[in-house]
This record gives sequence, C-alpha cells and structure tokens, in this order.
Amino acid sequence: MRVAAGLILASAMSLGMTGAAWSQTPAAKPAAAPAATPAAAAPAAATPAPAAAAAPAGFVNPPPPKQAPQPARAACNTPGALGVARTVEIDTTGGPGFGFEHFKELDFLRDKEVVLTFDDGPWPKNTPAVLKALADECTTGIFFSIGKHATYEPEILKQVYAAGHTVGTHTWSHANLNNKKLTEAQRKEEIEKGLSAVKWALGGISPSPFFRFPALQHPPEMVTYLGNRNTAIFSCDIDSFDFKASKPEKVVETVMKKLDGKGKGIVLMHDFQKHTAEALPELLKRLKAGGYKVVAMRSKFPASTLPEYDQELLKDIKLPTVSNRPVNSVVTTVSE
Repeated sequence: MRVAAGLILASAMSLGMTGAAWSQTPAAKPAAAPAATPAAAAPAAATPAPAAAAAPAGFVNPPPPKQAPQPARAACNTPGALGVARTVEIDTTGGPGFGFEHFKELDFLRDKEVVLTFDDGPWPKNTPAVLKALADECTTGIFFSIGKHATYEPEILKQVYAAGHTVGTHTWSHANLNNKKLTEAQRKEEIEKGLSAVKWALGGISPSPFFRFPALQHPPEMVTYLGNRNTAIFSCDIDSFDFKASKPEKVVETVMKKLDGKGKGIVLMHDFQKHTAEALPELLKRLKAGGYKVVAMRSKFPASTLPEYDQELLKDIKLPTVSNRPVNSVVTTVSE
C-alpha cells in the first residue's frame, strides 16, 4: 500500500512514499440515510471560525459547522491501563502536516509519546475488535475512514465516534491521487465525497478536518487544495506494514522495533486488517511496558463539507439497491 515516490511542498516538506494503492470490496450495500444529527446530552457549543486561508479567486470555503461536542472518552476503571497521557488540540487552518516521513516542521511529540492511527475502516469484526482493545487499555486513536466503507458500515463508525476517538477521512474509494489518469476534478471529488460520506455515516455530524492520502501519495496541487480547505494532512513516523504481515506477532515486532529506534511517533495501522485487530492487545501491553504514552489529537473545529458533494452522495445512496417487494412477488415456484 505504499508506492515509493518523492515530492517537495513549499521547499519545506520532503516527500517519500512506500507501498501500492489498492481497492476494497464492499461488505454490503449502503443502508437508508440515517436521520439528522442525534441530540447530544450537552448543548451545542459555538464553533470558532478559522482565520482566512489564501484561497484562489472564486474559491468558497464554508465556515465550520456548529455542532454539539463529541462524546468524551469513558472514565478509565482499569488500574494500570495504558490510558491517554495528554490531549492536544490542532488548529488546522492552512493545512498543517504531521508525520516526519513527509512533514518535518511540526515536531510536537515528546520522547516516548505515540499517536495511534488506523486507516481504511470501518469494517465488520476488525474495527470493533480494535475498539475493544483500545477500550480495555483506556486509550484512543485517530480513525481515517474510507468514504465507501463509511456508507457500508455507518453504525460501526458511529461507535468509533461515540467512544471519543477522533474521526478523519481517507478519500471516497482509496484511489491513489497521484494517478496521472485522474483529473483535478476527480481528485477533488475523492477528497470531498469521502468527507461527505463520513459525515453522512455519522448521522450528519462533521468529522475532524484530518486527512490521510492513500498510499501516502501527496500530489502538490491537492496538498495546496487541502490547505485552502483548512484540513490537516497526516503522514506517519512509524509504518506498521500490517497489510504485509503474515501474523499478528509480526505487526507488534515491526512497530516496537521502529519505535524503539525513533523513540516516539505517529503510528500507521489499519483497522481494516485482521492481523492488526489481533495484534493490538499485545501491542498496547508492549507500549505500556516500554514506557510509551499515548497522545490524543483533537481538531479545534470540525470539517466543513461542500453542499454539492453532500447532494451527490445522497443521490448515490438513494439509488434502489435492495428490493422492498414481498417474497411471493419476486420468487414463484413453477415446479416442485
């Protein structure tokens, strides 16, 4: 899932890629669109507006929506759990980049601190298993969801959000946006439709303006676009290569070896992968034993979707994919 490549952004970001982009097979067809944003226990808080980004002429960036705060993480009742050492708030104005594999400017992690990130979900069995492992150790992560997967499994993504984890986006279909066959409009659609899909899956709640490019392929023009959209871009420091692992033990070994070498970092994993779900309980134990501490990353304001992509997504979702006719009008016994 990583394809080697190198790009330079604003003469300050050195880009190096690994793996190969791939496609996913849907587990099920999308269900009917859920109702509007569910009521929250706490009243909606005013959302701060970001400072204006240097956008091209004619570009309209909607202000972040005002919505109820995300549910807090459950209180930890597990003595000696890994937990969360600190929580940082990210002002995504202008599109800051995180992860030293590509972005070197924002070195905010202290020694022995890690950020756990999970790509490509939500997915049956695997994502719930990851959620359970995190809950058992009272810790947290960032989930970069594929838009299509969000429409297949909206209830699982709601569980991610309700548990207090940060939800970001990972395009609509996991397309490699560095593919020269894609037009600029198609690249933007992958970004925006993916965001609209995640918002739809969360029942109208906007996720964080956190984005990770598939295969860590960063087309410069799309990096600029996300900057104008006030969206933070995530690379990584530690790539688990869990999609290559033949067993969960290999995932643990790879992550711990790299972490012990670097001393800290943003860890890239995939809640889509069975081996990752199986490896996570042991990995969290190893992190705790090694003196590592988890940092939670939250956005200062939620992402703003573009109305045209919200509408386009709803048109797709409303397509008749499942018949509502009674069985006897569809299936007729002609001989027995």
